[in-house]
Amino acid sequence: MSSAIINGKEIGQEIRGSVAKQVEELKAKGVTPGLAVVLVGNNPASKTYVTNKQKSCEAIGMYSELITLPETISEQQLLEHIRELNERNDIHGILVQLPLPKHINEDSVIATISPDKDVDGFAPISVGKMMLGQETYLPCTPYGVMKLLEHSGIEVAGKHAVIVGRSHIVGKPMGQLLLQKDATVTYTHSKTPDLPSFTKQADILIAAVGRANFITAEHVKEGAVVIDVGINRDEDNHLCGDVDFAAVDGIASHITPVPGGVGPMTITMLLANTVQAAAKTVQP
Repeated sequence: MSSAIINGKEIGQEIRGSVAKQVEELKAKGVTPGLAVVLVGNNPASKTYVTNKQKSCEAIGMYSELITLPETISEQQLLEHIRELNERNDIHGILVQLPLPKHINEDSVIATISPDKDVDGFAPISVGKMMLGQETYLPCTPYGVMKLLEHSGIEVAGKHAVIVGRSHIVGKPMGQLLLQKDATVTYTHSKTPDLPSFTKQADILIAAVGRANFITAEHVKEGAVVIDVGINRDEDNHLCGDVDFAAVDGIASHITPVPGGVGPMTITMLLANTVQAAAKTVQP
């Protein structure tokens, strides 16, 4: 029997419908939610991501502005662009597309974004508030995973969640969000000895290690929920996740596909965060 598919595309569309209604309500009050996306250089993958984000903004009636900058721009010049966006009243969210050229310090760039406009949830203040369980903008991919679980009726409280991956963008915040919902959380990574001995204990397994088909049948407990955050290319250049879907299908109770699982949720939660930022500017 096949695993139940957690369809991120469908769930994302449902949430976007709700966000679009919020956009209409804000426009009626004279506020159009605005997202500025800063793209440095000509990375093809980054260009594709940025185009998708812009289209998604426009589809729900938001304002989207793309700032394209040359790869040779200095760090100080980039920081000045961000400071200008911080001061603009028509921009409620600022996203700097990563990765940046090697001569630019990503931490400095992210830290320069105003906490009020940090809709990616990457800045130190946002991360600190998330760790403390305070209201803030949550990192979009982990936030999206939490919404996938919620909309699929998967109970988190009391479950053992195992994260494979420890990035600042996904792995680390993912564990914190699950912990706040009363899961017991174990962090693992590609250098964890005897990884299957940990992942086999998971009621909820989050694969965010960035390696094609890394998680196989030997890693998954019968009936586990498997969330695949990875976006990779296999040896045949086909898009695939961190989970060997064919091998795990039928072992997991629920599984996210790649594409069409976590990916659509990341942009959806970016839109939701930006609308939330815009709503805070409305005078009571």
